[in-house]
Amino acid sequence: MTSSFWNKNIFRFVVPVFLLVFWEVISRSGLFPMALFPPPTRVISVWIDWMFGTNGSSEINSGLWLEAVLSSGMRVMSGYFIAVAIGVVLGVAIGWSKIVERLIEPTIQMLRPIPPAAWIPLAIIWLGIANKPAIFLVTLGSFFPIVVNTIYGVKTTDKNLIRAASMMGSSRWQIIRYVIMPAALPSIFTGLRLGIGTAWALTVTAEMIAVKNGLGYVLWDSYYFLRYDLVIASMASMGLMGFLMDLLIKKIMDRLLHWQRNTSVQGMQ
Repeated sequence: MTSSFWNKNIFRFVVPVFLLVFWEVISRSGLFPMALFPPPTRVISVWIDWMFGTNGSSEINSGLWLEAVLSSGMRVMSGYFIAVAIGVVLGVAIGWSKIVERLIEPTIQMLRPIPPAAWIPLAIIWLGIANKPAIFLVTLGSFFPIVVNTIYGVKTTDKNLIRAASMMGSSRWQIIRYVIMPAALPSIFTGLRLGIGTAWALTVTAEMIAVKNGLGYVLWDSYYFLRYDLVIASMASMGLMGFLMDLLIKKIMDRLLHWQRNTSVQGMQ
């Protein structure tokens, strides 16, 4: 069983290991100043100090990694959960009701192309300098992929399922709860996974400008002091946290949509 596990998962590490080795070689080749293009061994060393305070190489950030992660994570989850609540409810309403669709969807489609970062000046003016503008930007950016995918999931529900439920005497609420929502879940989870990536990106953007702690703040502060090893460690931390949250959503999705394993390409892999 152990051998089978490694045979199945070994390819997951091929590309990352190759990139790290290539990066190390190029960094130490002298093509670029090492201070501007630090090798991964140096980045890992400063990252470990940032986490555990081992040698002080990350200076004032030594041992404060968890604090930065928790600060950023609080902003991500606060804005993300607001976006999920509003996006799913509104997406179901727009997908189900023609009246709600005509009333609200044009506004959503007009606002959606505006880059969330463009809202930063207004967010600071309206909400000040602290957590509120960061949470606002996360909510705004996560909302659009969630609501659009929810609308798509509701609209592509098989009409025969709705007719069958109606013939059995189901109320409109029962149809939404027991037919529409289960049928739309795959699309909703697609929106949730897209939304969590956007949430991390926007939290970091907001922290660079409007907040004085978190991973984004450490990245921006390190840039000013030419600590590019810490800049890359900050980037890696964001990627790691985004990956772990996406993995959690994927695990929940696999558990709730277990029936897909026998009816889709996923079950053949």
